[in-house]
Amino acid sequence: MSELLEEYPMLLLGLEAFTALFLLIFIVWWTSRGAGRDKDED
Repeated sequence: MSELLEEYPMLLLGLEAFTALFLLIFIVWWTSRGAGRDKDED
């Protein structure tokens, strides 16, 4: 694994950026999914 990162140093940055983007999309999806539940109970 360390040999791969030495050969492609931008791979770690790309993996980190992809993980952050996935987490952002997941958090937005999770919060928007639960947003409509309070209005239905009224």
